[in-house]
Amino acid sequence: MIKIAVLVSGSGSNLQALIDANLSGQIVGVISNKPDAFALKRAKNADIQTAIIEHKQYPDREAFDDVMHQQLLDWNVDLVVLAGFMRILSAKFVKAWEGKMVNIHPSLLPNYKGMHTHQRVLNTGDVLHGCTVHYVTAELDAGQALTQGVLRVNKHDDVVSLAERVHVLEHMIYPQAVEWICNGTIQHTENGQILFKGLPLSEPIQFCKF
Repeated sequence: MIKIAVLVSGSGSNLQALIDANLSGQIVGVISNKPDAFALKRAKNADIQTAIIEHKQYPDREAFDDVMHQQLLDWNVDLVVLAGFMRILSAKFVKAWEGKMVNIHPSLLPNYKGMHTHQRVLNTGDVLHGCTVHYVTAELDAGQALTQGVLRVNKHDDVVSLAERVHVLEHMIYPQAVEWICNGTIQHTENGQILFKGLPLSEPIQFCKF
């Protein structure tokens, strides 16, 4: 059984979706860089171990990441899931967990990397928007996409309504992507190739909610 650790900073709604999904893997621990993150309560309610590692207590990003890395090793983690973790990870940490770490981003990557995706979509007038689960690499939001949730932007949408609609998709596609990794449907090979059901994955698997 794959052992999963989830990294959080906030409310943890994606963590809750993963807990509720009854994954074939086991969430063995939750790490937060913020001691007041509501996600910690969600973890404790599910009898999942937690660790608070405050980034402000460390002199630099690398020192903070080293402590996180050791905690993941102590839990014998196989897969790291970023769920609203609001820290940029050091290159050393990313390299150590490359092929074993995934993130969800609120846009249809490769469009709109970075922040403020909903506002940027509205500014551009895009018809479609959504979210993407991808492997984490040293380049921000550039790892191979695994799954995407796609929705149509309504003429009455604003930043708040788009964020809420995208969250619904996140809670659907993130547990699915993680489960596919847990049960071997998605595989990250030693040479860096991503397989879906044994075949190379050239495009993310898309789910639509219009």
